[in-house]
Amino acid sequence: MAETRAFWPAVLLLFVVDLMATPLVLLAPVPLKIAVDNVLGGEPLPPYLDAVLPDQVTGSEIGLLAATAVLQVLVVVLAQLQQMGSYVLRVRTGERMTQSVRERMFGHAQRLSLMRHDTRGSTDSVYRIQYDAAELQKVTVDGLVTAAAATVTLVTTLVVIVRLDWVLAVVALVVSPLLVLLMRRYRARVRPRYRHVKGIETEAMQVVHEALGAIRVVKAFGQEDGENARFRRRAVTGVDARIRLAVAEGTFGLMVNLVTAAGTAAVLFIGVLHVQADVLTLGELLMVIAYLSQLYAPLRTISKKAASLQSSLASAERVFEFLDEPDDVGEAPDAVPLPRATGGVEFQGVSLRYGGGPEVLHDLTFRAEPGATVGICGATGAGKTSLVSLLGRFYDPTAGAILLDGVDLRQYRLSDLRRQVAFVLQEPVLFSSSVAENIRYARPEATQEEVVAAATQADAHHFIERLPEGYETLVGERGMRLSGGERQRISLARAFLKDAPVLVLDEPTSAVDVATEARILAAMRRLAAGRTTFLIAHRSSTLEGCDLMVELRGGRLAVADDPTVLREPNLGDPAWTR
Repeated sequence: MAETRAFWPAVLLLFVVDLMATPLVLLAPVPLKIAVDNVLGGEPLPPYLDAVLPDQVTGSEIGLLAATAVLQVLVVVLAQLQQMGSYVLRVRTGERMTQSVRERMFGHAQRLSLMRHDTRGSTDSVYRIQYDAAELQKVTVDGLVTAAAATVTLVTTLVVIVRLDWVLAVVALVVSPLLVLLMRRYRARVRPRYRHVKGIETEAMQVVHEALGAIRVVKAFGQEDGENARFRRRAVTGVDARIRLAVAEGTFGLMVNLVTAAGTAAVLFIGVLHVQADVLTLGELLMVIAYLSQLYAPLRTISKKAASLQSSLASAERVFEFLDEPDDVGEAPDAVPLPRATGGVEFQGVSLRYGGGPEVLHDLTFRAEPGATVGICGATGAGKTSLVSLLGRFYDPTAGAILLDGVDLRQYRLSDLRRQVAFVLQEPVLFSSSVAENIRYARPEATQEEVVAAATQADAHHFIERLPEGYETLVGERGMRLSGGERQRISLARAFLKDAPVLVLDEPTSAVDVATEARILAAMRRLAAGRTTFLIAHRSSTLEGCDLMVELRGGRLAVADDPTVLREPNLGDPAWTR
């Protein structure tokens, strides 16, 4: 698995530590055999023990019994130390592997286009990153390592039983084909059901995210009970599916235990006959029975791991499926760098559709010279926001091209291109951190002096200073501790700090009062100076001074003259102010 290749040395070390359990498993029944055959039965010690133990011990029953007790304690202590070391290594390797996979998935989620997030929603990505990624360690660390170590223990235990009584070894192994058949049938039935359950749980999580994200709306309309009911419907469906899977898993475990119990009963029956026929001693029979439990333990482990891993394998499939999703706004292999653009923007026959839906933009052609201000107006749903979204390559046009300084946007390095465009949105987006960190988001390496200067240009410095902790004041989730006008001015300060040659202002004054609008407009004029600016607005006062007007009607340009010619807007025409 490529996603876990960097952790294979740690996985190999864990496998080695797990293998240390094999000799301890083989030693576990030895004290019992010595006590029965050599202490109670008076038979001579096996040569390998007689050579190791001193004469003072082997010469008396009490000494031999004491040695047996010490050996029993020693085996248990060593087994516990091995288990502790295995557990610590397992947790250390598994958690680091999970974190690595999550980081890669999160990075990939951010590279995926807005089209993917718009159609699938963010909750699907969150569930896969937070929950499915954690299951990958169970496949690698718990699944492969445990199964491999159990297989080694199985083989070595079988070899020992064969040396004691090959007939009993054959009888013990008769159950293996039945276990394999059970595993195959269980795997085929359960894994698709686990994938279905995870889809249901994602839907339940989506209800929670939506309700808490819009908690003001929920409370305003008194829909708490309705949201609870919506969540309950999704959650109960998932619970019922989980219960059915638990019944299936429990049934599988019952069948495995019945098969191994039948094998144990058969070995016991034949073993007693062999003791009566002097083929085995009583101690050897007890030793075989003890080894048999060790033989079936790996078989049960492998079988049960194969069962419990179906959920983890379903999650692993979802992880790989997510990582394999192509970025439909990718970067060209021969992408060219763009240190700083001059700001000339040209739309050449640009059309756009979302997924397989109808076109939302149709054959747009116009040109904005460097430093020009382009006013964009049109009825709601005309495609204004879709148009400016193309400038940052949040989407790629389905036809035509957009040129920046005469070069198709798709030919630039994506990171360089997005440094050229600053966005100030209708609903300002702030993060749950300090005011300074929100402004510095545009340029993380900016100094405090540069942050203050940007805030001053955005007419935000005076109100920031009055906040309880000034620039270090936490703004709350989505900036809800601030007013709408304050959030918008911080958003403008962020754009000032970015100092990009292309500026997009998407109805930045639509949700503020007249006085605040005047302050924001003054800051916007300072920000737009010397930059190619795309301004979406409904109010005629906001569109004053635009060099080019672009009206959209149903995703099409609605101008009578040559749209590539810059002209003064006619603010008296109601079409410009819809």
